[in-house]
Amino acid sequence: MASSVWPASAVPAAYLTPGTGSFTEFLATAEPRLLPAAAGAGTLPDLPHGTTIVALTFAGGVLMAGDRRATMGNLIAQRDIEKVFVTDAHSMVGIAGTAGIAVELVRLFQLELEHYEKIEGVRLSLDGKANRLSSMIRGNLGAAMQGLAVLPIFAGYDLDRADTAPGRIFSYDITGGRFEERQFHAVGSGALFAKSALKKRYDPAADAPAAVRAAVEALYDAADDDTATGGPDLTRKIYPVVVVADADGAVRLSDDAVGEVAERVVADRRVRPGG
Repeated sequence: MASSVWPASAVPAAYLTPGTGSFTEFLATAEPRLLPAAAGAGTLPDLPHGTTIVALTFAGGVLMAGDRRATMGNLIAQRDIEKVFVTDAHSMVGIAGTAGIAVELVRLFQLELEHYEKIEGVRLSLDGKANRLSSMIRGNLGAAMQGLAVLPIFAGYDLDRADTAPGRIFSYDITGGRFEERQFHAVGSGALFAKSALKKRYDPAADAPAAVRAAVEALYDAADDDTATGGPDLTRKIYPVVVVADADGAVRLSDDAVGEVAERVVADRRVRPGG
């Protein structure tokens, strides 16, 4: 009876070479033309990307702040992009990743929350909002696998926990996985430096003004080490976007208010560059 096993000479060498368990790495060796970014399969052009967002809780609420720079490869695509948005009366979202898709996702998310409240007559719980955003991110998975990823950070004042820890923060991965963060979190290219700064500056008992100062300091540190993160631009008067949520609701702070904080941070860093 003829053997059904192929002779070794008939099997491509890549199939017989030991490697890792990653199918993507195997495909890069055996059939690189099948990868999405391979020549002939179409390559993505450089697109504007949003960068660093930080969120932290304080005594009585939560806030989120984002720098204003969008990059396109090694170029600055926009100096004053807004990446932090009020989503409803007590919540907010910040975007990192492909800017065009991220902004459209936020607009749709805002509309869905408003629609739910009008149809049901009640607001969706904070957990429900976080879950809805998770499913929307999962719907973008196909594009994310081709390099068009969106990684938002969601936060809000939980009316059901007003007597305990009302400020809550949620992070996500590209599959829509939802993770609740404690105390503070950051996403984007400068997240490592921002979180390192918050480890030293975060104070759970701080009031809102002190928390705003800590967030601006963290973004300053991120901009100091990450080229894709923009620091306060005193010449053009471009400052971080800051949204604060407490029992009274979610409010975007005025540029003048954030500018005063940013100018004090810059002045202090002239004396102590390390903060």
